Amino acid sequence: MAKKLNELSLGYSLAAVSAAGMFALGVLGYTGMYSGMVNMMMQWHMYFDVSPFGIIAGMLEGAVWGFIAGYAIAWTYNKFD
Repeated sequence: MAKKLNELSLGYSLAAVSAAGMFALGVLGYTGMYSGMVNMMMQWHMYFDVSPFGIIAGMLEGAVWGFIAGYAIAWTYNKFD
């Protein structure tokens, strides 16, 4: 029998990785690097921007979506296990 995944743990870890990625992209965009990717992220995410407030808002949005995705993946895995 396969081991069950902890939904909250996977959700929290994916939220942390998503927030860290948004922070890194925001800081790099603020310095003028990766402008193409920053423009794409500004189109895809409602609150992301290269201002300090936009970076924090993007991190929060990324963390929420990361948590939802991680929880859903673990829940689905456990459901079909």
